[in-house]
Amino acid sequence: MKPASTKNQDLAIKITGLEKVYAGSKKSGPNLALKGIDLEIPKGSLFALLGPNGAGKSTTINILAGLVKKTAGSAEIWGYDIDQHPRNARNMIGVVTQEVFIDPFFTPAEMLELQAGLYGVPKAERRTMELLKLVRLEEQANVYSRTLSGGMKRRLMVAKAMVHSPPILVLDEPTAGVDVELRHELWENLRTLHKQGVTIVLTTHYLEEAEELCDIIAIINHGEVIACESKQKLLSRIDEKEIRIELKKPIKTMPALLKKFRSQLESPTCIAIQISKEANDMGRVLDALNKTRLEVHDLSTRETDLEDIFIQLTRKPGG
Repeated sequence: MKPASTKNQDLAIKITGLEKVYAGSKKSGPNLALKGIDLEIPKGSLFALLGPNGAGKSTTINILAGLVKKTAGSAEIWGYDIDQHPRNARNMIGVVTQEVFIDPFFTPAEMLELQAGLYGVPKAERRTMELLKLVRLEEQANVYSRTLSGGMKRRLMVAKAMVHSPPILVLDEPTAGVDVELRHELWENLRTLHKQGVTIVLTTHYLEEAEELCDIIAIINHGEVIACESKQKLLSRIDEKEIRIELKKPIKTMPALLKKFRSQLESPTCIAIQISKEANDMGRVLDALNKTRLEVHDLSTRETDLEDIFIQLTRKPGG
């Protein structure tokens, strides 16, 4: 069967006007979880859907996975409309949910074989050991899944989502609640899959994760997409740098000469000043600082990062 759409051949996922309304209580009324989301995810990208808890990330993913029914709008997966061609659409995507669903009395190998069978993958084409090796579980292939550690179970979920060789892998908060070592192990798994040509879509509220892994980042808040750009373009949106001044002696109030800048007395011995990188603010700040005759112990600068942009965008009224 040909894809339902041929005009968006470079897109792995296309979402238009997606809405979801959950029934509410008598007091609160209905809950509008998604408010007309538009997203285009290119094939071959490593895409992050970033937002605080409750922003609508999981709802969006669950609609794509067929686990939640949308209220309005449309979505295409690899060109297949999820309503007109649901089976084809689901065959194009592998989803790793936040919850870990593992049958404790099956071995990892048995679980992958069963999952492949459910997708109709012929035995001769199954990749059970290849996938277990990819997620470094080949040595645990034939032990009961209940004996696996939490990290191993999460890696097994990734392998399970790939049994039918989908071109798109979607992971919903894959490293929530895991330690740093496991997080980096999962990152390496994702990089390997991406090098093999898999489009990766990652939802996360870890800013470090999005900045480390992804080349395109969308920020969602209160059910709306408030930004969707390349990582570099997003990072360049705020033309700011922070100067941090550590003083030798404590002060009680901000010197008048520094009040004309966006300055804050973070502690009796620390002043933070936001400056524009393009407006030659650095020289003006240093000149004013020299005139205050404060004794400076140390002076450092910090570039804008994704966290600064995220905070600014999600704090906007209605954003």
